[in-house]
Amino acid sequence: MYTPRIVITSGEPAGIGPDACVTLAQRAWRADIVVAADARLLAATADALHLPLSIEHYDSSRPHAAHRAGTLKVMHIPTAHAVVAGRTDPANAAYVIEMLNRACDGCMNGEFAAMVTAPVQKSTLMDAGYAFTGHTEYLAARTRAALPVMLLLSDRLRVALVTTHLALADVPHFITRERLRATLRIVNMDMERHFSLAKPRIAVLGLNPHAGEGGHLGREEIEVIEPVLRELRAEGMSVAGPVPADTAFTTHFLATADVIVAMYHDQGLPVIKHVGFGHAVNMTLGLPILRTSVDHGTALTLARSGKADDGSLRAALELAIELAGSSSARADS
Repeated sequence: MYTPRIVITSGEPAGIGPDACVTLAQRAWRADIVVAADARLLAATADALHLPLSIEHYDSSRPHAAHRAGTLKVMHIPTAHAVVAGRTDPANAAYVIEMLNRACDGCMNGEFAAMVTAPVQKSTLMDAGYAFTGHTEYLAARTRAALPVMLLLSDRLRVALVTTHLALADVPHFITRERLRATLRIVNMDMERHFSLAKPRIAVLGLNPHAGEGGHLGREEIEVIEPVLRELRAEGMSVAGPVPADTAFTTHFLATADVIVAMYHDQGLPVIKHVGFGHAVNMTLGLPILRTSVDHGTALTLARSGKADDGSLRAALELAIELAGSSSARADS
């Protein structure tokens, strides 16, 4: 039986990422789990949470072995400064970046089947001088992916974004025919590639209220969105829209779509976080690697308190294992 090797980056050291990693280690997994972190930090976190943990040094030359409860294989990357729970330190920014680089490169060269990322503190990385607007953009640059697409999943609800971390005033300028066309092709391809949907039903939201109300509330639907959808339908893709965002998330409409494509971050994500916050998964489409993540931030005030919920990281790991296994099965068939 195939046992994928999955790497988890433990994220901001002062946040709840290390807590979630230690908590996940308490159960068995049908995958070879490796955590990128400072081993001393994980040991201290286990002590603070009163959880048993046996730390093993990760050796890439050893055969894959399913994760055993109470143990943790650690790819040791040392922090520059001692970590204080709840207090970010720009001096440890390079540590966070090194974790991401090591995990990403390992996925690119086949060492890992997937990477799962715990949350980072973007402001701390930027304060340290890194041009870091998010995992999605950083990993795309690292893997030389032309256009990353953010996808959030909770149960059967899937929401992808045309734009991600932009000021709202800038969004209309970035919704071009070229970007929308590329985004929808990536969504279509990766719904097929990762989720085995032969012809995914893609519902595309309008940018403006009521999808522009026939041009009275904006012309982006007429001048950008509708022409692209006509073009892609002619190619054989199943794309519906532009759909008014205020009715797209009703139970009746969602039954007709496999994935919703929203125009901007706060158009689509509040809905999925409402129905699944703490258990939803963030996945990046359009990358040459498989990457899943959490749907929340670093929760600095909860670090080492024992009150942090590992549900989203657990769901992200479960999805990574499922998709890595499906990919292997397709490759063997």
